[in-house]
Amino acid sequence: MLKDNLKTLRKNKGLSQEELSIKLNVVRQTISKWEQGLSVPDAEMLIAISEIFDTPVSTILGENIDEKEKNDLKVISEKLEVINEQLSMQQKQKRKRTINFLIIMDVCIILLFILLAVLDSPYQNWDYSHPEWAVIGTIWHAFEWVFFKIAPIMVILITSILGIIFIKRNKKQIINC
Repeated sequence: MLKDNLKTLRKNKGLSQEELSIKLNVVRQTISKWEQGLSVPDAEMLIAISEIFDTPVSTILGENIDEKEKNDLKVISEKLEVINEQLSMQQKQKRKRTINFLIIMDVCIILLFILLAVLDSPYQNWDYSHPEWAVIGTIWHAFEWVFFKIAPIMVILITSILGIIFIKRNKKQIINC
C-alpha cells in the first residue's frame, strides 16, 4: 500500500522522484526504493511526506488512494446529479411562470379590447367646455386609438411567443427521450 500510495501522491502532485528527494533531503534512490517496496521511510520521514502531500500519514500507510479518489468521484457525481435535477426543476418553474405571465397578459389585452369596444367611446358625448374633461377625454381618445392600433399586434406577438416556447419545449422533450 505505501509504495503505491507514495507513487500516486507524487505523480498527482506532478513531482519527479528527484524533486521529491530534494524536498525530503534524501537521495533519489531512496524514493525509488520506497516506491518499489524495497524499504520504508521512518516515522519522521512519513510525517514530512504527509506535510508535502497534505495527506494524513494514515492515508499514506493505509487505504488505497486510487480507491478513495474513485469514491470521491462517485460522491461528487451524485452531488452533481442532485444539482442538475435542482437546476432542471428551477428552469421548468421559470418556464411555467413565463408562460403563465404571457397568458395573463394576453387575456388582459383581450378583455381591455372588449371593454373598450363595448363602451363605444363615451368621451365623445362629454362636455369639453371644462378643461379637466377636455384633458381626460383627449387622453382617453389617445389611449383608445393607440390601443386599437397596437392591441391586435400585441395579441399576435404574445401568442407567437407562447407558440415558440411550447414548440421549443416539445422539441427538447422529444430529444431528451
